[in-house]
Amino acid sequence: MASLPSFSPFLLIFFLFSSPATSQISSDVTLILGNIKTTLQGTSENPLLSTWNISQPLCQWRGLEWGFSDNSPLICDNSSSPQRNNITLSRDSRLQLHSIRLPASNLTGQIPKEIGQLSSLQSLYLGVNSLTGTLPLELGNTPLLSDIDLDSNSLTGSLPPSIWNLCNRLISLRLNQNRLTGSLPEPAIPNSSCSNLQVLDLGNNRFQGQFPDFLTNFHTLKELDLGGNLFSGSIPAELVGLNLERLNLSYNNFTGVIPAGFGSSRAEDFEGNSVGLCGSPLKGCGGGSSGLSSGAIAGIVIGLMAGVVVLASVSIGFVQGRRRKSMGRKLEEDLEEGEEEENGDDGGEGKLILFQGGEHLTLDDVLNATGQVMEKTSYGTVYKAKLVDGGNIALRLLREGTCKDRASCLPVIRQLGRIRHENLVPLRAFYQGQRGEKLLIYDYLPNKTLHDLLHETRAGRPLMNWARRHKIALGIARGLAHLHTAQETPITHGNIRSKNVLIDEFFVARLTESALDKLMVSAIADEVLAAAKTDGYKAPELNKMKKCNSRTDVYAFGILLLEILLGKKPGKDERTGEIIDLPALVKVAVLEETTMEVFDVEVLKGIRSPMEDGLVQALKLAMGCCAPVASVRPDMVEVVKQLEENRPRNRSALYSPTETRSEIGTPF
Repeated sequence: MASLPSFSPFLLIFFLFSSPATSQISSDVTLILGNIKTTLQGTSENPLLSTWNISQPLCQWRGLEWGFSDNSPLICDNSSSPQRNNITLSRDSRLQLHSIRLPASNLTGQIPKEIGQLSSLQSLYLGVNSLTGTLPLELGNTPLLSDIDLDSNSLTGSLPPSIWNLCNRLISLRLNQNRLTGSLPEPAIPNSSCSNLQVLDLGNNRFQGQFPDFLTNFHTLKELDLGGNLFSGSIPAELVGLNLERLNLSYNNFTGVIPAGFGSSRAEDFEGNSVGLCGSPLKGCGGGSSGLSSGAIAGIVIGLMAGVVVLASVSIGFVQGRRRKSMGRKLEEDLEEGEEEENGDDGGEGKLILFQGGEHLTLDDVLNATGQVMEKTSYGTVYKAKLVDGGNIALRLLREGTCKDRASCLPVIRQLGRIRHENLVPLRAFYQGQRGEKLLIYDYLPNKTLHDLLHETRAGRPLMNWARRHKIALGIARGLAHLHTAQETPITHGNIRSKNVLIDEFFVARLTESALDKLMVSAIADEVLAAAKTDGYKAPELNKMKKCNSRTDVYAFGILLLEILLGKKPGKDERTGEIIDLPALVKVAVLEETTMEVFDVEVLKGIRSPMEDGLVQALKLAMGCCAPVASVRPDMVEVVKQLEENRPRNRSALYSPTETRSEIGTPF
């Protein structure tokens, strides 16, 4: 019997769409499967977009919301709905796409121009991806589009004038943290009011030119963010009449007097502009006459210039001699203190400070790296960044307003840059941009966190026996002891938790986020402390993050060691809201003489004698670290000593960095 011919997916779609039964095929489905899917995902297959498949029910197409021409929605929240499982719905000509929602979805392509053909699209959410290219002119052809969020991508080029075709429908337009350039185009219709627009966020791009005066006609605006751009000139007084709830004009080149009437604005909303910008809420503008004639002023200036010339001629020889002597010394100090690299235009794009192991990085490497969001916290965002040469680095972008000024940050940064230990993730470089943005640059380590290994239930998770857990606990303890004792100035970690411990394939633990609280303003540092309290790691005596010390680190380590032993998450349970107090669980088990039942079942596998294998001793050590009175807790040097003295007999995982890793056993 002859074999049936095989068809590619594209031919299958072609035959499906061209058959008589599909003459009523939804045009929006055709657009999605045709160009929009391939343009968004770029060159690599995207798991979310792979659900856009004609063989699957529409309700399983991730990130898309559908409706019908009569404005009724496609019901997807009820599994019993016949609509949910009806694959043939894609043939219904009444079917229309209402929303594309794919934030933080690892998209690497471009904004498809075919979006302009989606006649019923109301919202487009593609923020926090790695989309490149320009904004297509066709975006302005989408008649019902009201909400656009393209924040935190790598979009370039100018804002197309056609965007204002959406003016009277648009409610929010968010383009923060891209690479858009040029001046803002004016609406084609003079005095357009964009009568529904409430949020316009164009911050952290490279827009330039005078303040776009046409924005003062947008009387419904509640939030306007133009911060972190290259706008110049004066701020129009008409802006006061908009009664904005939030305004950000910081880190531009605005000059002149800030118009009176920005009553609710803060100094941060205007900081980082030219020294010529003054007035409330910044410093007052100087006034009055100096009392000197123009001739007198000219004489003073000429005299000062002559003095400068004489002083310069005397100093040049002295400076050159000193420079020759200091060159050798500076080369030795650069790696010790951190080497600053400025770009060719006198630091116009910021400064990069390099530390040991980061000498290969350049300012261009950092600025041109393409990022993928790995984690978001209250104080910043962590990116996996791909360098031009194909290598990867991890970037921690500190949130605006999170950290202190550069002068107070720099000593801490340099101290962190000198720390090197096998159980600590090293800081390789630090970047501060011209507008104050701050990046901490680390090695990218594609490892699991301790939290994942302890609490994930996926198939294939490595067995977390006592030998492996002991090795991890000992590694964390060694890293902390190094922070506390091996530095000229002791360092407290300040944020010890299982999510901040990376574990490699050899079960080597590496602590991240060491001492980041020292870089933060007090309010943000206390947010970290509040999170530590919710997660159960906060020492009882610690009420302000600035008061954290080695003993509060020891308490957090004790909770972490209990988490390793018991296999339970400390703090508030996300499902039930119940507070899991690990020390209290152990106390109850001891009183009820059920101590062995408190351990995670995986910990007990292969253990013949919990006493001989150091399991009971580790539990006692953890409880000692969690003592309510700080003074009776052991220090980390003592913790390391006790863990080393009470290792499990079955050493399927090794401990010392000097031992060969070929003996370690099964990696994961």
